[in-house]
Amino acid sequence: MSYYFFMDKTQLPVPPPKMQLKINNKNKTVNLINDGEVNILKTPGLTEVSFEVLLPNSQYPFVSYFMGFFKPEYFLNTFDKLKSTQTSFQFIVCRLGASLFDFMFDTNLKVSLEDYEVIEDASNGRDVMVSIRLKQYKPYATKVLNVKEDKDGKKTATVDKKREAKKEIANKYKVIAGQTLLEICRKQLGDSSHLQEIIALNNIVNPNKLEPGQVIKFVK
Repeated sequence: MSYYFFMDKTQLPVPPPKMQLKINNKNKTVNLINDGEVNILKTPGLTEVSFEVLLPNSQYPFVSYFMGFFKPEYFLNTFDKLKSTQTSFQFIVCRLGASLFDFMFDTNLKVSLEDYEVIEDASNGRDVMVSIRLKQYKPYATKVLNVKEDKDGKKTATVDKKREAKKEIANKYKVIAGQTLLEICRKQLGDSSHLQEIIALNNIVNPNKLEPGQVIKFVK
């Protein structure tokens, strides 16, 4: 069986030989006076994924070249970007049978990169091993309760649909290599509706070609 691992839009060059999916639970065990120990069932917790991946420094026959050959630095920069931008992404594992068209089943989760560890071992030569831990990400939201009072003093309450929780917007943002202004606006502001204002505020000539380390201001 063949595997293909994807983190966001990046395919890992060598599929890990094994992967662990930990299905967490939040059940609670309590002791009742007359009934003894019972298990109170709760909703499932977030799934955790862990594996080790080889980042080769040479073009071995077993390396996947669907996206071209990249050195370990490319993938380490990708991991750093996924971690430092504090954004969720899609983690996908494709499993194939004996034939390329014999699809088994897929793992497709929205996750966050919790942590990763770079392992340098003399036995691996110039290749690099990275231990990765991911955690399932679920969008969270709030409900708004609206209370209205009519002319007779009778109060009625309605609940608005869930509103996605918004993270606090920073005043400035430092560009990471490969990012465009459109991508930054969507991640930092939630959408691109203020794109032209940000371009004017920062005197940006080409919003698709930003310099790594360049500071983008969102407010005057």
